[in-house]
Amino acid sequence: MRTVSEHWRRWVAVLCCALAAPAAQALEVFTCEPEWAALVKVLAPQARVTSATHALQDPHHIEARPALIGALRRADLAVCTGASLEAGWLPMLQQRAGNARVFNGREGMFFAADHVTLMHDHGHTHLDRRLGDVHAEGNPHFHLDPRKLRQVAQALAERLARIDPAGAALVRERHAAWLRDWDRRIAGWEKKAEPLMGHTLVAQHTTFAYLWEWLGLTQVADLEPRPGLPPTLAHLQRVLKDVAEDPPRFIVQASYQDPQAGQWLAGRTGLPLKVLPATVTEQGRARTLEGLFDELIDHLLAALQASETLRR
Repeated sequence: MRTVSEHWRRWVAVLCCALAAPAAQALEVFTCEPEWAALVKVLAPQARVTSATHALQDPHHIEARPALIGALRRADLAVCTGASLEAGWLPMLQQRAGNARVFNGREGMFFAADHVTLMHDHGHTHLDRRLGDVHAEGNPHFHLDPRKLRQVAQALAERLARIDPAGAALVRERHAAWLRDWDRRIAGWEKKAEPLMGHTLVAQHTTFAYLWEWLGLTQVADLEPRPGLPPTLAHLQRVLKDVAEDPPRFIVQASYQDPQAGQWLAGRTGLPLKVLPATVTEQGRARTLEGLFDELIDHLLAALQASETLRR
């Protein structure tokens, strides 16, 4: 029969072994945009995730701050949009971080655009920079089509499983559950958004082009004179003249865009103006991917209803 002291010695030995065993290192993931941070958190909840940008920032233009350099230096995996969206800042960040795991072409560098077909592909034509900020590979804002997010999630789950074999089973399980729920949500969103189909609107930039295409909306004018160039009074006056004969239903801007242009046009046309999140937010209903699409569709339906009220 063991004495109390023997039990005590055995307990201390077990505790010492547990303390001596190396703790499993959490996967470090750097994301360029909040939508990818949200997707990684769904697929790999055990990972530590850093997003370089938030919903009130234009992802085209980001400063390579020391905190971001440090986060990329620690990263096992970096998840970015690609299609030149981050061309103005990501290469400098990669260079300063000096983390070979996340160099282009390495397993640790994941570009979501590599796994979908993009709209407005200019890859085989010469681009005149006087046309503005046009992406040769195509429009990079494809995360606003939930069907394309579905494609990215499949590829990202496979990459996460390879990067972190210890967590691969959990990633695959989470992806399968998310996919079932996501397909159900897509069907629900499409049904709910049916009243929007066939209507026209004015927006700034091609930020929501994939959303319009998915929901059957048509953008008939752009508040920007050229992609990426700020609205000018002369251009806004032309837009006002262009939409006078056949007014669109409403005006849309992204939350990171200066609202003055939209307010100017709304004030002269009487059209409803909606400021929408272009990505997952830090607070509120849109802080998750499903919440983002819930909010976008509800805001657009509210804008349509306001437009119909004004027309009566």
